[in-house]
Amino acid sequence: MNELRGIRLIEKNWSTLEKRELLNGIFMSLACVYSRARVGLESPLVTVEVHLANGLPAFNIVGLPETSVKESKDRVRSAIINCGYEFPAKRITINLAPADLPKEGGRFDLPIAIGILAASEQLPPVDLSQYEFAGELALSGELRAIVGEIPAALASHNSGRTLIIPIQNAEQASWIKQAKILAINHLTQLFPHFSGQQTLDFVEQREAHIVRVPSALDISDVIGQPLAKRALEIAASGGHNLLFIGPPGTGKTMLASRLAGILPAMSEAEALDVAAIQSISHQKIDSHSWHTRPFRAPHHTASSAALVGGGSQPQPGEISLAHNGVLFLDELPEFERKVLDVLREPMESGEVTISRALHKQSFPARFQLIGAMNPSPTGFYNDKRSTPEQVLRYLSRVSGPFLDRIDIQIEVARLPRGTWSVDTQENENSETVQARVQVSRNIQMARQGKANAHLSTAEIKKYCQLNVDDNEFLELAVERLGLSTRAHHKIIKIARTLADMEASQMILKTHLMEALSYRAMDRLLRHLTSAVA
Repeated sequence: MNELRGIRLIEKNWSTLEKRELLNGIFMSLACVYSRARVGLESPLVTVEVHLANGLPAFNIVGLPETSVKESKDRVRSAIINCGYEFPAKRITINLAPADLPKEGGRFDLPIAIGILAASEQLPPVDLSQYEFAGELALSGELRAIVGEIPAALASHNSGRTLIIPIQNAEQASWIKQAKILAINHLTQLFPHFSGQQTLDFVEQREAHIVRVPSALDISDVIGQPLAKRALEIAASGGHNLLFIGPPGTGKTMLASRLAGILPAMSEAEALDVAAIQSISHQKIDSHSWHTRPFRAPHHTASSAALVGGGSQPQPGEISLAHNGVLFLDELPEFERKVLDVLREPMESGEVTISRALHKQSFPARFQLIGAMNPSPTGFYNDKRSTPEQVLRYLSRVSGPFLDRIDIQIEVARLPRGTWSVDTQENENSETVQARVQVSRNIQMARQGKANAHLSTAEIKKYCQLNVDDNEFLELAVERLGLSTRAHHKIIKIARTLADMEASQMILKTHLMEALSYRAMDRLLRHLTSAVA
């Protein structure tokens, strides 16, 4: 009755603004805090609205929270009490807007706690709209690391706000240039900062430290195999996919593991893309070598979801973790055929889209594929332990459309007699080869802004022109070899790379002939097919 009489008195004697302020004081307090969700590589804005109202004590979270978000109620309550604040004995409603965006993880603990403290007027008056918060709270009030700090820092920087995150995430977040980052390790650090008693310093920007590939993975360790090394350098120069075919013990895996060491250095944007994917995938990021291109080598028992990604909340797979780097598939025919075939679209488009009933998510997947396989089930060509039919059946585990997307196919033969007596110190090291690769890649970037392997059909016509005689020669060779239009384009792209390696503006017939020689699988399959027939 007394409250009702007070309301009528307010309505009679006070202005509209004064009514609102007094009514808010009697019945409720409201605070809005900004945070960031995690949806793939994106970090959409989430507004944490905290409403304190009279009534029986309750704590409700709405706005499509997952279980981990709902459990934040107990973490936030204990953290607030253990930090010496008073937990309001009111009806607390937390709204995570937008309501149709799923929220998961413990990243909303800190913004919820800040919202409750601000709504209950336990924090100094401060413009919270200039800040974004993300962090998981321990029961003591300490902050634990979150997942996806790099996308959150980038989105916060683009919005012009200051991001407050756990100190464990500060180093990776500081890689975003000119981003305003404040790092804390305890909830109690915010009161003296907002009151001006002890202002927090912005996290210092970290410069990239580029580290050379370890000597254990240097190309100079590979004995012999000059043709395979040549193919490796061509693949690195133009970003081409590569397949090694040969008996066991010829160095296929050793060669493949050296590809990442001769690739051109990543740009700042490419390195940030790779680091962002690793940050949302619970991958450990080395702050001293995060500019090194990734090298992923999944086992042949890997599933389709392991390669392309999946889950109810889609996560990146191996092809996205290999973005801007190398995906190595050893023992290629041992992979399930349907697993290999799911790579066909990402190899062309450079991204993968994972669709679920309620939403879909896209991840970048611009990887360079390198495969290795034996020429027969027994591992050798003519050991007479398998018939041509058995060999053809073994090779047919890799589908034709998949092989069609591999630019360079080369045989890796057994080392001839006397190779081991050659002084291995005469071999070129990875640093020397990478320097040549970098020069060739610079020519491509200056001409078309991308590697030759990624040229579209229209760009091939523009940048890979042939004279009449060379064009007729190539068309005749493609017809006799029975190659597809895609293979025809890939031969031109390889020839363009060979011309760039020689600093030649025009593609010559010698470049086309060398490019045509890198079709070992096609030759092997034609030979077996004729033998079976």
